[in-house]
Amino acid sequence: MRGVNSALGAAGLAVFLALGEAVPRLGLVKEAYFPPTSRIAEALGDEIADAAFWTALGDTLTGWAVGLAVAACAGIVVGVVVSVVPYLREATASTIEFLRPIPSVALIPLAVLLYGNELRSVLLLVVYASFWQVLIQTMYGVQDVDPVADETARSYGLGTWARIRYVLWPTALPYVMTGLRLAAAVALILTITAELVIGSPGLGARIAIAQNSQAVPDMYALIVVTGLLGLLINVGARSVERRALAWHQSVRGEVAV
Repeated sequence: MRGVNSALGAAGLAVFLALGEAVPRLGLVKEAYFPPTSRIAEALGDEIADAAFWTALGDTLTGWAVGLAVAACAGIVVGVVVSVVPYLREATASTIEFLRPIPSVALIPLAVLLYGNELRSVLLLVVYASFWQVLIQTMYGVQDVDPVADETARSYGLGTWARIRYVLWPTALPYVMTGLRLAAAVALILTITAELVIGSPGLGARIAIAQNSQAVPDMYALIVVTGLLGLLINVGARSVERRALAWHQSVRGEVAV
């Protein structure tokens, strides 16, 4: 089954690349705005050979990884505390629902005022956007704990930390992993966006420079790199999720299929 899916995915990619080559060649769009796939591939090769490209890639991955790590730790801790402490969930519900829908890009002026185009501006946006993904999923996971199992643990004399470890955490972990997978993608999007708009060092800044200098093939080559990064991050997150949840019914069923 996996072999068939891989073959279909490769075939779809081949068709997409062929269309990307044919559409500008046939004059359906201007090559100045959308160069053929071959020219984009050539520009990608030039980028890979440039040391500045790897420096920008490292800056982007640094902002992504640090921001995601901070958001994950904060989201898990806050989610568990808010859900476990009596009345705290009700006390914070309105605040969470007010802050969560605010788009992270709306904080760009604040980030620029506070930190300019430094890495901290990127981290502010990445942490804010990714935090809610982890927090909400963690709270859903804690809410899904079987009250009978929790009461049984209490009756056997398990303390708070023991119940969190043996009852709450195994139930919440699938939700947490889903939140982390979503947050990983959101963190990459906000990292590239912050670099593109604010001008912080990274792939986003190089895309903006290529656009302003009319280096259209280079711009598309860098966009392809961001797409490949997103693909690798998603595959990596799913791999980690499968390993962490190897004992869970959903993953065992997926492996069986």
